[in-house]
Amino acid sequence: MKQKNINILDEKDYKAVGIFTNLGMPKNLAKTLLYIYQVDECRSADIEHAADLRQPEVSIAMQELRRRGWIKKRDLKSKGKGRPVHIYKPSMQLSKIINDFEHEKLKEYENVKKDLSELKNIVKIR
Repeated sequence: MKQKNINILDEKDYKAVGIFTNLGMPKNLAKTLLYIYQVDECRSADIEHAADLRQPEVSIAMQELRRRGWIKKRDLKSKGKGRPVHIYKPSMQLSKIINDFEHEKLKEYENVKKDLSELKNIVKIR
């Protein structure tokens, strides 16, 4: 039997996941993001084991992370027949991602503030 070392999310990581979640990021996305930034590159199966997620959850998270441009994917051809294995790695610094996320949340806050102000003005008119 082969033995394989895999990093797993620890207490500090789960605290960060909780903060991301409180700020509106889906929990599975936060777990996946934090795991990828702790390893040079990884496979989906590594994320599944380390972050305690199922394959479909990882796939959805990876699609969103790639859509945002936060990670890159490359295919590793397997020997013989079969599908290639997808290898994922960060495409920018985590600090940049946090700044992007902060900007997104501040924009949402401004939109909510504007909508509330507009609502107050409409209600005054009646």
